[in-house]
Amino acid sequence: MSNNAVIFGYSGHAYVVIEMLIANHYTVVGYFDNEQKDEDPYQLNYLGNENDNTFSENMKGADVFVGIGNNGIRADVFRKLKRMGAISPSIAHQRSFVSTSAEIGSGTVIMPGVVVNARAKIGEAVICNSSCVIEHECIIGDYVHIAPGAILAGNVTVGDGSFVGANSVIKPGIKIGAGVTIGAGSVVTKNIADGLTVYGNPAKEKKNE
Repeated sequence: MSNNAVIFGYSGHAYVVIEMLIANHYTVVGYFDNEQKDEDPYQLNYLGNENDNTFSENMKGADVFVGIGNNGIRADVFRKLKRMGAISPSIAHQRSFVSTSAEIGSGTVIMPGVVVNARAKIGEAVICNSSCVIEHECIIGDYVHIAPGAILAGNVTVGDGSFVGANSVIKPGIKIGAGVTIGAGSVVTKNIADGLTVYGNPAKEKKNE
């Protein structure tokens, strides 16, 4: 682990990650984005375009973090970094709880107030957003976003690239496919197939009109 960090993306979600890094005694030396930002609240150096394959020269041996909320873009950037051999640790806020028996993949960020309980397994580049609860033996795939306040009861499975909306509740044992979107405040009582968008209480598939 380096004491220096660089971040990919420099807007709302990245701001939260940056403050977590600072709280965990990192020095954030700069950011990559598709352009240099006019607004620079953390006084960071612009290191280059995140889509430029030559950006590795500016990583300066630092640990690398992806501060991009969009699951698809985050997945693309993270895969590119992996191919380059970049070191992208997971990071947890000091006011979160992560069970010692939980497994956390590289590049995952665990925000303030999050609870990750016994034997949960969380994949790579996952966002566990503020105050969400991931209960015992849940399995979360890669590039998932669990939004603020969501509750995943025991033994829930969430496939790669899915989004679980804010304050939603997933009943025990439910299996959620890959690329699923669950609307905010939904209560999921049945398994959800790949690629569906669901919302409501109980959550139902959104039909194209």
